Amino acid sequence: MPVSDPSGNPGFGVYLHWPFCLAKCPYCDFNSHVRETVDQARWRAALLTEIDHTAALTPGRVVTSVFFGGGTPSLMDPETVAAAIERIGARWGYAPDPEITLEANPTSVEAARFAAYAAGGVNRVSLGVQALNDVDLKALGRGHSSAQALAAIALARDIFPRYSFDLIYARPGQTVPVWQAELAQGLALAGDHLSLYQLTIEEGTAFHAAWREGRLVLPDEDTAAELYETTQAMMAAAGMPAYEISNHAAPGGHSRHNMTYWRYGEYAGIGPGAHGRLHLDGAVVATAQRRKPETWLDLVEGRGHGTEVMNPVAPVESGEEMIMMGLRTTSGVDLLRLEALTGAPLDDAVDRDALAMMLGQGLLVRSAQALTATPRAWPVLNEVIRRLLG
Repeated sequence: MPVSDPSGNPGFGVYLHWPFCLAKCPYCDFNSHVRETVDQARWRAALLTEIDHTAALTPGRVVTSVFFGGGTPSLMDPETVAAAIERIGARWGYAPDPEITLEANPTSVEAARFAAYAAGGVNRVSLGVQALNDVDLKALGRGHSSAQALAAIALARDIFPRYSFDLIYARPGQTVPVWQAELAQGLALAGDHLSLYQLTIEEGTAFHAAWREGRLVLPDEDTAAELYETTQAMMAAAGMPAYEISNHAAPGGHSRHNMTYWRYGEYAGIGPGAHGRLHLDGAVVATAQRRKPETWLDLVEGRGHGTEVMNPVAPVESGEEMIMMGLRTTSGVDLLRLEALTGAPLDDAVDRDALAMMLGQGLLVRSAQALTATPRAWPVLNEVIRRLLG
């Protein structure tokens, strides 16, 4: 499957955010909320209304990917997922063989809905497994067991054309040999894609409070670096090298939807807190939906949409965003698209001295087509980008 259109067009994606979870994970800083009850019919109607509103702003687009994220989208009624997929096709139209992904938790209740999601049009599932042993699953606040995770992976393999799952490493107390064994198990279960995230402590989360108070101790820097290097080596040896810092795929197994983000393509954000980048009247426009679920719902029902922010992005800022996103991938920043977007070549979009220094240090590689971060740069990419953009 191609990562994007051969012409270089990164596609048009639609992201739908389902903000509800059964419980809040202690490491999570996403827009997710625990509610005892959710009026599925009311939410279905609101999501369809928001799709209609956004489609009216962006006529003529052809959707290459849809992504149901959250929160926990596998708590959505299959009827809601199917209705959204159908409405997207009716309002925009789909490209041939669109990628339609739904994030899911591997509890037995949610996995039981997999066949219904597939019947509604989902052709790729992304499972939030996070760990393959019960002790660490409990420590991560996950609501499933390792047995449920294995069963959900097997079910996803049987039902969906494509599937992926997430694992978190650099967990408290984790050693390199233990992670090697767990990753080997994960590889034996994998399809064409794995997402492997190094545990980070986000401000405002339960883990942040525990870490600040010394109740949560992460691996030291040397161990964390060795865990990262081990991950890269094992995945490359298995034929699933990183194509983005935390995402690994077999040839053709890339997430097309995420590549639309990373290649700075156009995408619509639907649902509470969802962000988008739309191309309107020759400008890139940043959109954001109201974050609180109940407020978003009231806005959609009252005025037909939940958009809170709709701001044009200046060409120089668009260039910076494109560089920040593109350097996360092995394909890098498309320099022809960067110049077309900003009206200026790369040298005018970055700090020239910093660019020259990092090219000389082997942190960046430049060709006529792309600027790419080397594997040496990935562990310190935030600093590379900070210096490059001045």
